[in-house]
Amino acid sequence: MGHGLHGLTVSAPGRICLFGEHQDYLHLPVIPCAISLRISVQSRRRDDSLVHLDLPDIGDEQTFSLEGDLPYVEKRDYFRSGINVLRREGFTFSGGLDCVVRGEIPINSGTSSSSALTVAWIHSLARLSDQAKVLPPEDVAEYAHRAEVLEFSEPGGMMDHYSTAMGGMMYLDFSPRLSFEIIDTDLKTFVLGDSQEPKDTKSILARVKDRVIGLTDQLSKKHPNFSLPNATVESLQKYASEFTEEEFALLEGTVRNHGITLEAKRVLQSKPLDHRKLGELLNAHQRILRDVLRISTPKIDGMLEAALDAGAYGGKINGSGGGGCMFAYAPENPERIVKSIEKVGGKGYIVRLDEGTRIDALETGEGKT
Repeated sequence: MGHGLHGLTVSAPGRICLFGEHQDYLHLPVIPCAISLRISVQSRRRDDSLVHLDLPDIGDEQTFSLEGDLPYVEKRDYFRSGINVLRREGFTFSGGLDCVVRGEIPINSGTSSSSALTVAWIHSLARLSDQAKVLPPEDVAEYAHRAEVLEFSEPGGMMDHYSTAMGGMMYLDFSPRLSFEIIDTDLKTFVLGDSQEPKDTKSILARVKDRVIGLTDQLSKKHPNFSLPNATVESLQKYASEFTEEEFALLEGTVRNHGITLEAKRVLQSKPLDHRKLGELLNAHQRILRDVLRISTPKIDGMLEAALDAGAYGGKINGSGGGGCMFAYAPENPERIVKSIEKVGGKGYIVRLDEGTRIDALETGEGKT
């Protein structure tokens, strides 16, 4: 049974999307980065076939048996789906598990708490399976995406899973196929601010995603040479008469955001890093998200304003929008920025770039190692 391994603790980080918000579903690049708020899964083998999960953060627990099939009984049944995905890959589990799940990542706020959970769970399961496998992070990301998104026919790309499995900061491109590049740069501290307003992801995606995809499809059908990845604000002008003012503004905002992401990549790869320029690009991205895509909220706008007044270099809403979190780039005085965010009703966290999923502790037959 896995070289005397009785138990282990695995963790995975949350993530922020620095650049490329509302771009991944259009197959345009994004720049996510893993942050130092983590979810941990502590697991020990059992002699019977039961899996018992203790979830103290949300005051919940779950128990199920590994015997036979595992049909889904919860809306987002990631614990069972993780086992199903790995079983299909040839993993077997001859015994059950006792698990405790704890997290520091704000829940349902756009910082990938569910992807971090699924990544840590897949990593744990593979290691505690009869095969006792240490999966490469790319495989963890792929299986976690299947377990969280594909098993439940949910909309969603792989940005979150790659980000929390691999860690660091990366440039993720989706065209012509998924590829990623790790960006090694001297990033300083961020302050994450949770507005504590629940996110309305579904209606935001319906309003923004469905409309933008519809508009770009309309253009491509009528003008076969049109290519969104190659479009510029200037080249888009010739199509202006085919759309209402609001539709054209949405298209133009999408193209501007793409341009900002490409420029941000150049800035992030330059040595030394121009921290002020990075802040300006975050502010430019936020202006489009707020004024054109209209995914920000008055509370988040107020938190960003407070952060900038307190000395942050720049910032933006994080995630699909309509609530959730913002973050500010805060190379200096992050504590002062936390205070200013909390003064206007948010909850602040000082965060740094962090590594991906990792094993934090191993427990063998001889005790902990």
